[in-house]
Amino acid sequence: MRLFIFALKGSFQRLSFKKSGGLVLVGKNASIRYAHYLTAGKDLIIEDGAEVNCLSKQGIVLGNRVTIGKNAIIRPSNIYGGAIGEGLIVGDNSNIGPGAYIGCSGLITIGKNVMMSPGVSIFAENHNFSDTNIPMKDQGVTVSFVIIEDDCWIASNATILAGVTIGKGSVVAAGSVVTKNVPPYSVVAGSPATIIKSRN
Repeated sequence: MRLFIFALKGSFQRLSFKKSGGLVLVGKNASIRYAHYLTAGKDLIIEDGAEVNCLSKQGIVLGNRVTIGKNAIIRPSNIYGGAIGEGLIVGDNSNIGPGAYIGCSGLITIGKNVMMSPGVSIFAENHNFSDTNIPMKDQGVTVSFVIIEDDCWIASNATILAGVTIGKGSVVAAGSVVTKNVPPYSVVAGSPATIIKSRN
């Protein structure tokens, strides 16, 4: 019965999408704002309590069989005013984990078959703070990007900062803070994250 309700809710929601390729399941208390900026493939699942703000220059583009976990937040723009962010692209068979925060004011690109565990945070901007005569919150931000290539695993509570590319097949250990590029097939850990081994 619950699945039927989620499918029914999704069938109404997808009518307002920019484009939808198939089944959409939308959980309890999940919200999709500015849905006409959302392009979705087949079998999209948005779990309970997730917040997806789609207002962005490039939109939110989700491939086939993408899952957005419970209480995850996708936020390219402040819905109460301010600059419009770039957006988010997620490839086929990838997921955004429960409780994740995806700050895609700069473009965030997530490849295919990417696993994201609970509590992951990704930020594609940095707050400016160089002028001590102006409150930091009034100095604006520098917009950047984040790229996560195919077949990566981002473990629980990892944080990925702006300007970073995580190479194909890499693993980011739980609790890591990634501040620089990760070569393909690397395992990184720590704060700041460093390479602890290669999968090759």
